[in-house]
Amino acid sequence: MSWINQISNLSWEDIEAILNRYEALGPIPGIAAPLIEAFIPVLPLIAILIANVNAYGLWEGILLSWCGVVAGAISVFLLARNFGGRFRGYIDRKFPQSRKFIGWVEKKGFTPIFVLSCFPFTPSVLVNVVSGISKIPFHTFATATMLGKGVMIILVSVAGHDLGSMLRQPWKLALVALVFVLLWLSGRKLESRYMK
Repeated sequence: MSWINQISNLSWEDIEAILNRYEALGPIPGIAAPLIEAFIPVLPLIAILIANVNAYGLWEGILLSWCGVVAGAISVFLLARNFGGRFRGYIDRKFPQSRKFIGWVEKKGFTPIFVLSCFPFTPSVLVNVVSGISKIPFHTFATATMLGKGVMIILVSVAGHDLGSMLRQPWKLALVALVFVLLWLSGRKLESRYMK
């Protein structure tokens, strides 16, 4: 239990120091850290994202974080899809109210996954596993996750990279909000296409 406490209490400075220690490996640590977080959700994802943009620069850090987060989410989804058949029966029996949540994800498809992926404090492992054991198509999950995680990573990274500038220039906050709205509208359009 002590190692769980240690890794869950890592700050972005601690993670940045680890990334800098392995900088000879190039982008691999920047991708690996958020990918590992998909399997070990006690790791502090926000700290990892901020460390990436501070270690690699804003845009490269965002790209590396996005690659790692999306690869991790898809890996967990595929594991749940391939090995989760019995697990769904167990969940249905143990937590009957979960049927409602899984049914909602199956019925609405793109939108709940996209919206839940946009928020940094959503338990993404839960979203990935529920999506994997549901009947939602892989392409719907992958598209919603790529777009939603993109929004979340950009928001966290830009805010963490230069918080002072965001507060001094409110137009940057407005621009981030506009991007969120545009992606949400795109998500609704894609949902209507996929759910036909």
